[in-house]
Amino acid sequence: MRRAEPGRDGVYATVLVVLVTLLALLAFLVGTDAAWLQDVDDGVARAAFDVSVARPWLVDVLEVLAVVLSNVGVGIVLALLAGTALARREWRIATWIALSGVVGIGGNALVKLVFQRPRPAWEEPIHEIGGYSFPSGHSAGAGVLFTVLALLTIVLTGRGWRRRLLLTLWVLLALVTAADRVLLGVHYLSDVTAGLTLGALVTVVLWLAVATDATRLPPELAVVTGTGRKRVAVVLNPSKLTDVEEFKTLVRLVAGQHGWNEPAWFETTVEDPGYGQTEAALEADADLIIAAGGDGTVRAVCEEAARTGVAVAIIPQGTGNLLARNLGIPLNPRDALEVAFGGQDKAIDLARFSTDAGVETSFLVMAGLGMDAMIMTGVNDELKKKVGWVAYVVSGVKALRYSGTKVTITVDDGEPRTFRARTVVIGNVGYLQAGLPLLPEAQIDDGELDVVVIAPRRFFGWVSIAVRVITRRKRTNDRLDRFTGRRVHVKATGPTPMQLDGDPVDEGTEITAEVRPGVLLVRVPVAPTVQKG
Repeated sequence: MRRAEPGRDGVYATVLVVLVTLLALLAFLVGTDAAWLQDVDDGVARAAFDVSVARPWLVDVLEVLAVVLSNVGVGIVLALLAGTALARREWRIATWIALSGVVGIGGNALVKLVFQRPRPAWEEPIHEIGGYSFPSGHSAGAGVLFTVLALLTIVLTGRGWRRRLLLTLWVLLALVTAADRVLLGVHYLSDVTAGLTLGALVTVVLWLAVATDATRLPPELAVVTGTGRKRVAVVLNPSKLTDVEEFKTLVRLVAGQHGWNEPAWFETTVEDPGYGQTEAALEADADLIIAAGGDGTVRAVCEEAARTGVAVAIIPQGTGNLLARNLGIPLNPRDALEVAFGGQDKAIDLARFSTDAGVETSFLVMAGLGMDAMIMTGVNDELKKKVGWVAYVVSGVKALRYSGTKVTITVDDGEPRTFRARTVVIGNVGYLQAGLPLLPEAQIDDGELDVVVIAPRRFFGWVSIAVRVITRRKRTNDRLDRFTGRRVHVKATGPTPMQLDGDPVDEGTEITAEVRPGVLLVRVPVAPTVQKG
């Protein structure tokens, strides 16, 4: 999680001006008892009350929503979000979420005491509640929660239908919360409008004050590799981009802001996923190569750029993006480009990969055989385009029927060890989707490979393994064992599905993986400096 940086200047300023103006106007009108506003509020309140009182089933639904979307419910969700951020060591993000909840909801209660506006009065109320009316507490909480979710959505997703769908959902849920209060007859239209505005305003102001400064990358700390003439080449996979021209415009914008020259563009093809394009970029004396695509594109670019001294910047566009996740590179294209042009270079390991079937290549993330490879092979491409990583879950359920195979594993010059394994994974990094620490000790720059052997005997054995993975327990046994070394050889008793970096490989019986320490430069976020004294 990094920054929600708009593509156009002045977006945050415009949002703040609109929110402040609307809230100030409502506060002034309510504070001065403006007759026309009260007439509008009374008319809307009466119409809403008539709709609800004639439909008992609707009242039941509204009552449930009132409980679910209460400040208690909002507080629980915010606490879970803050806890997730803390687990990922995003201290400032967690602080922003917690402060938004406290200030937004608590501040709203104080504002109520200032205005002391009575609630709508009915002879036979649908829903009774004490306290003052302006601004609505439920709406303020919704303003905080759904603004938090909207900003996190912008940070964690790229442009496209998923982002639009999620943002639309958050807006609709915020409006549902506000409508619920009016339909229950406990708030006026101006109350809920002010509540949503106040919650959103507090959240955006705290985002700018707490979160963005902490994650803004100082360009002056960037390490510029190559000739220093700031020539950038972009190797992009057009099939992974929603709008190629829009992406190119964004790259030009950020490159120009950081003083880089007009990018050179190289598009991948079905026949060449990035090797030839990277070679052409190197021949053009690029000082930085940007890889924009899925894990396959990134792997091809990195393999070709290894040992050249030219850094690779990653703009993740796939469904896995495990290398980017493990390096702390934002998934949002704008933020990832800020890292590309304002980050620092990091030397990481590359792993050579070969099989008895004649495959000779490299991997950056993980390779393996068994059930994990079956999952990759069984993913429906059309489903993956529609629902992203959820398609892997569907394939994983199907792969559970895989009974395993007998494998012999040799690490470096150690004694061979034999297992009846469901899956064997050789990792250059440690974390899977959602931050699951499959190989918690793995480091991408430690000059070693980490191996995990997963061998549950029965279905419930998966539960035990899942608990151990999630809780990062280091204890090993015959169900889950781990090794570390520079060279790993795995031999199965029969043809077994294989994968590397999430892409299926032809079936085979043997895998050999060997680490190549520090041969690749990648552009990563600038490490925070610690102030002393």
